Amino acid sequence: MRLPLLLFRCVPVLSFCVFVLSGGASAQATDSIPAERSVARQWFRDAKFGMFIHWGVYSQLGQGEWVMQNREIPVEPYEWLASTFNPVRFDAHEWVSLAKAAGVKYITITSRHHDGFSMFRTAVTPYNIVDWTPFKRDPLHELADECRRQGLRLFFYYSQLDWHHADYWPRGRTGQKTGRRESGNWNQYLDFMDTQLAELLTHYGPVGGIWFDGMWDKPDADWRLSRTYSLIHRLQPSALIVPNHHKAPLPGEDVQTFEQDLPASTTAGFNTKEIGSLALETSLTMNDSWGFNITDRKFKSTRDLIGFLVRAAGSDANLLLNIGPRPDGTIQPEAADRLRDIGRWLERYGASIYNTRRGPVPPRDWGVTTQRGDTVFVHVLDWPDRALALPMLGARVVRAYMLRSGAPVDVVQSAAGVTLTLPGGGDDEPDRVVVALLARR
Repeated sequence: MRLPLLLFRCVPVLSFCVFVLSGGASAQATDSIPAERSVARQWFRDAKFGMFIHWGVYSQLGQGEWVMQNREIPVEPYEWLASTFNPVRFDAHEWVSLAKAAGVKYITITSRHHDGFSMFRTAVTPYNIVDWTPFKRDPLHELADECRRQGLRLFFYYSQLDWHHADYWPRGRTGQKTGRRESGNWNQYLDFMDTQLAELLTHYGPVGGIWFDGMWDKPDADWRLSRTYSLIHRLQPSALIVPNHHKAPLPGEDVQTFEQDLPASTTAGFNTKEIGSLALETSLTMNDSWGFNITDRKFKSTRDLIGFLVRAAGSDANLLLNIGPRPDGTIQPEAADRLRDIGRWLERYGASIYNTRRGPVPPRDWGVTTQRGDTVFVHVLDWPDRALALPMLGARVVRAYMLRSGAPVDVVQSAAGVTLTLPGGGDDEPDRVVVALLARR
């Protein structure tokens, strides 16, 4: 992920957006894709909620996943640090069970971050958790098995940027002070990446997809994307490619993702405003850090996190909510508690989120709308009055009621729009949801 404070400004505040269909991205709609990939894209759009996990050697220092860059740690001492990594309390069953309790449909975990350390067994380098550490286990294999048992899909985050590998040459914007030789073979590095990706796609069963990050470090380099993307889709035709490059979609990609922003927003300062025709996703930190940061106590409230989830759904996007487990393999109680709270909310309100699309009313300051068939869900997040005026919803409202209580909602319709009169109370709800049933067209 992008550095939040030093090299790149990254503000974890989501804002409202206007959707713009770019000419370059719209070509994606005409791409011919296999049926299994089309089904996977549809599943992704229906899923709406995923859990992001940033976990690795960097967790031991408790200063976030960019600590190697921020503290200018050379390769040699960082390799020693990696040799001490021993997360003896890691339990795949506990992690996946927590994800299930939160109501997420998929997990995306760092298989390799910018520090270049592989969190899985790999034959192309000993610099991995099985061969380099006293842990000697492959946590990604354990997670893959547990996700299959509990019915979640597993995506692998894979960093294209590498602060460790000598062949990541010429250097990019970052990783300038890690003590590597000032030479390398770029094509050999790309071959290394493709070999590791092949391992992830052949040794771990069916995976949801590959979530790429770091291409922005060398935006003008030849990343051989068509070759790499073809490799992924050949090995697993239903695997989705999710690139965090902050550009409009490129050929072969399946999801357009936005970091710390809703689609078309620019609060983070680097996401594109061009929206293609692919499934959408927004990734969000639960506090201000991706990786474990022992001093970061700025956890967002459960109410705010539910609001982000709702606004993402109202923007036709999934929310990928991040946690940064501790170096011993446990998850911070603050994160676990919030995930369980969101899960309890989804047990009651999930019908207004899962399997929905952006509703007929664009996102507003007061909230958003989602829709499934002839049912529109009006999500009232921040509105002090009982009366709420809306534009036309595309058809006549036959009946409206509160999702939580079933209490009827008065509806006045005219050529100018629809006015809903909400019942009193509900101030304790993070999202007052009105169900509006439309006449069939």
